[in-house]
Amino acid sequence: MNGRLKLKGRIFTHLIYPIIISVVLFLVGIWIALRDGDAGSLILSLSIVYFIFTVVMYVVNQKLVMQELVKFASDYAQIQKELLEDMLIPYGLIDRQGNILWQDEELTRLLKRNYGKKVQEVFKEITDEQLELTDEIKEININFKEHFYRVQLKKVNTDNIFSNSGILQIENQEYMAAIYLLDETRLRRLERENIDQKLVVGLIYVDNYEEVLQSVEDVRASLLAALIDRKINKFISGLDGIVRKLEKDKYFIIFKRQALDAVRSDKFSIIDDIKTVSIGNELQVTVSIGIGVGAETYSQLSDYSRAAMDLALGRGGDQAVVKDGENIYYYGGKTKQVEKNTRVKARIKAHALREIIESKESLLIMGHKISDIDAFGAAIGIYKAAKVLNKPAHIILNDITASLRPMVDRFIEHEEFGAEVFIKSEQAIEMIDSNTLVVVVDVNKPSRTECPEILTMTKSIVVLDHHRQTSEVIENALLAYIEPFASSTCEMVAEILQYIQDGIRLKSLEADAMYGGIVIDTNNFVQKTGVRTFEAAAFLKRHGADVVRVKKLFRDNFSDYKWRADSVSKAEIFMDCFAITVCESEGVQSPTVLCAQVANELLDINGIEASFVLTDYNDKIYISARSLDSINVQLIMERLGGGGHMNMAGAQIKDRTIREVKYEVIQTIKQMREDKAI
Repeated sequence: MNGRLKLKGRIFTHLIYPIIISVVLFLVGIWIALRDGDAGSLILSLSIVYFIFTVVMYVVNQKLVMQELVKFASDYAQIQKELLEDMLIPYGLIDRQGNILWQDEELTRLLKRNYGKKVQEVFKEITDEQLELTDEIKEININFKEHFYRVQLKKVNTDNIFSNSGILQIENQEYMAAIYLLDETRLRRLERENIDQKLVVGLIYVDNYEEVLQSVEDVRASLLAALIDRKINKFISGLDGIVRKLEKDKYFIIFKRQALDAVRSDKFSIIDDIKTVSIGNELQVTVSIGIGVGAETYSQLSDYSRAAMDLALGRGGDQAVVKDGENIYYYGGKTKQVEKNTRVKARIKAHALREIIESKESLLIMGHKISDIDAFGAAIGIYKAAKVLNKPAHIILNDITASLRPMVDRFIEHEEFGAEVFIKSEQAIEMIDSNTLVVVVDVNKPSRTECPEILTMTKSIVVLDHHRQTSEVIENALLAYIEPFASSTCEMVAEILQYIQDGIRLKSLEADAMYGGIVIDTNNFVQKTGVRTFEAAAFLKRHGADVVRVKKLFRDNFSDYKWRADSVSKAEIFMDCFAITVCESEGVQSPTVLCAQVANELLDINGIEASFVLTDYNDKIYISARSLDSINVQLIMERLGGGGHMNMAGAQIKDRTIREVKYEVIQTIKQMREDKAI
């Protein structure tokens, strides 16, 4: 049966309206004729003529309109096809497997030799998973032939398109995808140039300016200072930057962001270059650098640089810290910290601590979780300071390890202390108020403290620690005394006590606790010991600390000794100078303490520069890392989410097996060796 074309829609309505109007006029003429015959006859005659004319025009024009519309549709389709073919944007159709079904001239020109391949093979950034589309447009950034493209993938339903096709059938396929490539190379280049032209603000401090000058003759001191100035000025001028000297050992620097990328890739070579300054000085010159970048305003950049410098100094100096918004990056810090011979800083901090204690009604003192003797001894020292100043104080102590138990029992059994001195976290939360001072010792990470909750309940916080700082710090502390060169927190507290009150007297068990902290953290005065370490030990010895008594308190039982020997015997040596082993925790009273002891013993083996001991305890993998002098284990542990200081560090890892963590430790060390990061 032959069909024919018919008009419909608005065009049909437009043509049929005159006929309808003529019918209406005819009816009106009849109505008028009933009242006035002559007028009605005239109107009826005109309406009949108009009706005949409109019908004839409708019949004739309908065919002409149909012909014009068909011709227009044909021309429009051809124009549309040409526009698609000549579109300036690379565009095509692909199936769900990534096969290109159709492409315009621009996409054909772009692909060239890649013609016929799947889009996943041509554009490595596009994966099979990304071809699973929803009704939303998916955007992917790719880099192709030195151009940056923003690829848009849009779902095209095929149900209606091919349902009546007699030549194409798509099986197991719900849709195709339209792919558009929008060239954003120029935009990216302009964005990059805009970022590169932004200013970077920084600070450079000479860590040991006074000590270095004292190590040379007076006549050479000015020459040494001039050489330091020259090194720093040459470094900044090479970056096309500006440097201004704020003080004799402090510099303010400004340069462009694009220069920072080069400096970071060079690992801040100025840190090592400045150490080559030598005109007879016994000490190497070291500098700390704090860089602020990524802020919206210049004042905020300045704040970032100061925060970065505080971190660099808190980590022992001789390194660069870049604060880019919330991200913090560390460079250097591979050398041993230089001990400050002067006690001026300790005296200033002691006086500040005394003023803060006197302004408060009570104290809460806490160390880190799974407290060791250094944290406990430091807490006892601060407790003594509070008592001397007639302030009530309590020490937060949740879990007492087997190694710490003998020392704690001595205080519980002593008539002037008792069990009420030590409280749990729950009690501390109930006791704290606006007039309570919280003193944190031997830790500067809030998450590692015995009771992190109380740090958010007060603005009166003091931090005393000897570990290097990380990006996680206790914020808004009234006083933060962090000295990475100190052997232990007990050493720092022993110095502070000498300035808290003239003629202060310690009880023998107080002196024993602090002396024990120094002994354990220095591995019997082998690691991180300086002049001030022995001076602090001498102070404690004068107040009744007994070496033999402390030694007896920390002796091992026979079973722990066997476990330690077994762990040492299972140690593996890799890269000729690293030792790693696993310490069993089942049946051991203090696995973490045993880990540290095994790590220390492994360093007694000839050729071993650093040791790593792992143990599974409380659903975590604990790592104890130790080194002698050439390897900075703190940098290694930071890569694994931990920290510490150069010769003694650790980390805690959740949701991993010992085998996985052991492999990660080895691979991390190998990678850092390749990158010359250690």
